[in-house]
Amino acid sequence: MEIDIDHELAALDRKVAQADEQARTQVARVGRVTGKASSPDGGIEVVVAPGGLLTGLRLSPAAVSGDMETLARNITSLVDRATRRAGSNMHKTLSPVLGERGEKHLESLGYVPVDDEEDAAEGDFSDPLKHLGGRR
Repeated sequence: MEIDIDHELAALDRKVAQADEQARTQVARVGRVTGKASSPDGGIEVVVAPGGLLTGLRLSPAAVSGDMETLARNITSLVDRATRRAGSNMHKTLSPVLGERGEKHLESLGYVPVDDEEDAAEGDFSDPLKHLGGRR
């Protein structure tokens, strides 16, 4: 059996172009894909793009009035959580378009679904005002 490589490459090119267009349409429909996380008291809020690029950070006056090491640890913890959420959101956005093989590729890139409740309960988030004896 002879394979027409030009025909096969053209068919593959069409499939890639179609998946690209579907992905662009899906992303345009759902908007910018990000992940967000905030401290329990709302004093620290972070927004990241898939992959973990920090695109937004909001700190309350109370959050920055404390120990900077604790603040840095808390921001890092929140960025990690937001990164997982951004990856999950990317997975939710693109997996319907890419199908099972594409879904596996997304997962190989670290874009996996996460349970928000399980994610929120994970980790040891330090209270940025703990050193002040719990005053708010």
